[in-house]
Amino acid sequence: MNNSDSRLGEMISFIGTTLKTSLGEINPWHNIKIMHTNIGQDVLAGIVVAIIALPLALAFGVGSGLGAITGLWGAIAGGIIGGLFGGCRVGVSGPTGPKMAQLAMIMVGFRLASGEPDLSAAFAIIFFSGVILIGISLMGISKLIYYVPYSVVAGFMCGIGVIVMILEFAPFLGYPHPKSVMDGLNDIPNALMHFKSQALMVAIPTLAILFIWPRLVKMIPKLEIIPAPLIALLAGTTIANMGNFTIEYIGTIPTGFPDLYWPDWSKFGDYLVPAAGLAGLAVFDSLLTCIVADNMTGIKHSSDRESFGQGLANCAAGLVGGLTTATATMRTVANIQSGGKTPLSSVVHGLVLLALVLGLGPYAEDIPMACLAAILFKVGIDILDYRILPILHRLPLTDMIVFWTVLIITIVEDLLVAMVVGIVLAFFRFVIEISRVYKTELTYVENDSIPSLLNDDMKHKVKVLRPQGPMFFGAVKQLEDIYGNAEPHETLIIKLKDVSMVDLSGAYALEDLIDKAKNNGKNVLICDAPSHVMKVLNSVKVLDHVEQENYFEVIDDAVNMAKELNVEKKVSLK
Repeated sequence: MNNSDSRLGEMISFIGTTLKTSLGEINPWHNIKIMHTNIGQDVLAGIVVAIIALPLALAFGVGSGLGAITGLWGAIAGGIIGGLFGGCRVGVSGPTGPKMAQLAMIMVGFRLASGEPDLSAAFAIIFFSGVILIGISLMGISKLIYYVPYSVVAGFMCGIGVIVMILEFAPFLGYPHPKSVMDGLNDIPNALMHFKSQALMVAIPTLAILFIWPRLVKMIPKLEIIPAPLIALLAGTTIANMGNFTIEYIGTIPTGFPDLYWPDWSKFGDYLVPAAGLAGLAVFDSLLTCIVADNMTGIKHSSDRESFGQGLANCAAGLVGGLTTATATMRTVANIQSGGKTPLSSVVHGLVLLALVLGLGPYAEDIPMACLAAILFKVGIDILDYRILPILHRLPLTDMIVFWTVLIITIVEDLLVAMVVGIVLAFFRFVIEISRVYKTELTYVENDSIPSLLNDDMKHKVKVLRPQGPMFFGAVKQLEDIYGNAEPHETLIIKLKDVSMVDLSGAYALEDLIDKAKNNGKNVLICDAPSHVMKVLNSVKVLDHVEQENYFEVIDDAVNMAKELNVEKKVSLK
């Protein structure tokens, strides 16, 4: 078998192993087998979350330009399919603000002649984004989310918490829900000066119950089965309806069976870029929410299974004319607060919304928005990262910069932008730190360590450069600087035994160093390179710059060669 056949076989074997592992990871049995362990609280939590999700789904549907009913079908698909197949036990999926805004921007380019959005294109793009998400999960790359630094996660959590409180402040005081965070900030002064007393008579008792109920549960453990948000919801709704308050309510809920939209696969190429954009945001939006849930529950999610669940949920949403979905932070935190512990609560949330769409909508129309605002305001308070807030003033400067940057950008700009900026800042911080460590270890070996091989005359003519750790782009400058300050010598031995990895930048830096030394009349010998380092150096042809006879397995042979070269030079001089 030749090398190409061998490599093809290795590639096929690797792909087969990856797919086998991925298929085992995305098995829905992981979720189904635990659904019976918390039935009572999961059902109640699902009902509470459905009522909270209802106005959000309607608003997101309207905001996308595709219609209120699309938001509901997206929430239904996300709740049921995402719950069954997702990788976070307590995650609740549905339309989210970032994904709604992204889809609205995409649909600017997909309009009918009448100027109306092309619904067939919209739902095909959503469906194909689900297909891409399934592919991402099968490739096993979703778990990279675990490498996001905690300062980024904390900034994201606190930013989301502040956003929720800003958005719910005006409804808490009796005013309509703002369209954006900046609108919410601008509405605060007016809402404070002209608050509606009837709205406060609903919102304040609702919020008070949310704070008091956990203390009552400690005194009377049997009350634990009843989630605080459900009690608060019933209390706020009862106060508003018994008092005939003239405040804002949920109002009319669209009903009816969905229209089916089969994707046109012949247009997959036209829809690929927007679909990939939706899939990319779904990964970040969902997995960041999963990390928030991990921090609150102490149970780690499965990133690949979560991406798979979101893929199926988006495929289902596209088929029934639903909005694009992701794991939603507010709904997930509300689910945790309400006692949800298994995927059953997400499925119940989806089934409750389905029942409302199919005819039970009038039963939820009289829920006051001030009551929901109070519940969500408490959600915002609980999302804040109370692990990092008490020690915020003691954080290392770089972590503090990352935290505040992510928090501020999350609030004033966009979650995805905040995530990218935070990772970039943390990345540069990592490069700087690792480069400092690397600089202290990239040193010349004291020639006294090999006294039996070098006589006094040779010790001044041979230098051994021993890089240690990763030889990557962050260490390129240090490699150049250290060799640039080397004492005069005739032969350079580069000992690579302690190099843990080498990237393209590190390999080319080594190549430049070799060329510089040779151009200055130095002999260059290489020894002790690990096999994985040699593989990289060979693949990018760095070793072509060193004669084959100048590479050695051990340093002893390299030193002997240096002695021979020195002798040859003496002879040539004579």
